[in-house]
Amino acid sequence: MVGQFERTKDTVQTLTESAATHIGNIATILTGAARDIARETGDWLTECIEMREASQRAEADARQPSAVNRDGVNRDGVNPDAVDPDGAG
Repeated sequence: MVGQFERTKDTVQTLTESAATHIGNIATILTGAARDIARETGDWLTECIEMREASQRAEADARQPSAVNRDGVNRDGVNPDAVDPDGAG
């Protein structure tokens, strides 16, 4: 026959094992969530950086003088649309 002390010990042992298992599962969930948050934040910041760089390139391109003037003539005095791509003429 099992005495009161042994029943109490078995109950405490079972509760401790159960708590350890659940706490471990919760820690795994939190670790995965932290990893996913870090990944998503990094991806988002990468996109922000790429958009900023694209904006800076577009701004720099806008400051460059156009190679073709309003009449469609480039700096060499040639209309690029009038040139034969085969060079015949």
